[in-house]
Amino acid sequence: MKKIEDILKEKILVLDGAMGTMLQRYKFTEADFRGERFKDWPHSLQGNNDLLSLTQPKAIAEVHRKYFAAGADIVETNTFSGTTIAMADYHMQEFVYELNYESAKIAKRVADEFTKKEPNKPRFVAGSIGPTNKTASMSPDVNDPGYRAVSFDELRVAYKQQAQALIDGGADILLVETIFDTLNAKAALFAIEEIKAEQQVEIPIMVSGTITDASGRTLSGQTAEAFLISISHIPILSVGFNCALGAKQLTPHLEVISAKSDHAISAHPNAGLPNAFGEYDETPDQMAAQIKEYLEKGLINIVGGCCGTTPAHIKAIADLVSEYKPRPLLIPA
Repeated sequence: MKKIEDILKEKILVLDGAMGTMLQRYKFTEADFRGERFKDWPHSLQGNNDLLSLTQPKAIAEVHRKYFAAGADIVETNTFSGTTIAMADYHMQEFVYELNYESAKIAKRVADEFTKKEPNKPRFVAGSIGPTNKTASMSPDVNDPGYRAVSFDELRVAYKQQAQALIDGGADILLVETIFDTLNAKAALFAIEEIKAEQQVEIPIMVSGTITDASGRTLSGQTAEAFLISISHIPILSVGFNCALGAKQLTPHLEVISAKSDHAISAHPNAGLPNAFGEYDETPDQMAAQIKEYLEKGLINIVGGCCGTTPAHIKAIADLVSEYKPRPLLIPA
C-alpha cells in the first residue's frame, strides 16, 4: 500500500466527520451503553461513547463504513476520551487499553474492507487522542492560580498507554486533536516519541489545535503561530485546527500556519457555530461552499468535519476537493 506521505503529495485527503453526532442518532439508552458485560456496573455509563466500541461494536463499524462510503480517506477511532484521566469520570480506568485496542481494530477492519474494494483509494485509520478533561498549564480554581489538576508526567503516562493500544490495534496514524492546552499536547507527543524510540517503530503523527473564540487563541492563550512554533520540534505529518469554530471562522488561522509551516495542513471545522440549543445547523452545501475558500487559496492537505458533521457533509467536501490540487508539500520521500 502506498504511504500516506506520498499520497499527500498527489491529492487532498478527506477525514471523516463527527462520531458523536452520528452516535446520537442511535438514541442509545443506559442499558445500551452497558451491554451485557457492564449491566451491573455501579456507576452511570450513558454518554461514555468510547465504551460503545466494546458494547455496541456494530454501530461503531457502521459509522466508519458510512464515512468511508461518503468519500473519506481517513477515519478516526472512537477513542476521543480514551485515557485513564478522562475515563476516571466513569471509574473505568482499567478498561482503557482494551477500549483503544478494540476501537482501532474495528476501524482498521472497515478500512481494509474498503481498500480491498478500491485498491486505488487506500483507506487509513487515525487513532484519535483527545485533550482529556484536565489542563496542565492552567488552574481550574480561580482562587488558587498556582494549582494544577494534572501534571505533565501524569498526562505522559496516560497518553503513552492510549497511544500504545492504538498502535497495537492497527492505527496507521496518531491524531493528537482538539488541543486547547499545548502542554497537554506536548505530553502526548513526548509519550509517542518514547514509544517510537523504545520500539523502533515509525508512525505518522497529526496534530490539531483548537482556536476557542474570536480572540484567535487557544484556551491556554496561544495564537495560531505560537501554537505552531511550540510543537514544531516534533517530527509530524500534519498540523492544523479542528472544533470550536466553523469553516469560515477558521480561515485566517489556517492562512497563518499554511504560510509558516512545511508540514501538511489539516482542518476539520464544525458545521458552523452552535445555535441556542447547542446544535449545528450548517448544511453540507453551506459548509462545502466555505471550504472552497481553503482550496482556492491552496491552504490545506487534509480536510474533514468536527461537531455536527455527518456523512452528507463529508460527501459534499469529498466531491469538492476532488477538483483541486493539494497545497505543495516539502515532505521528504
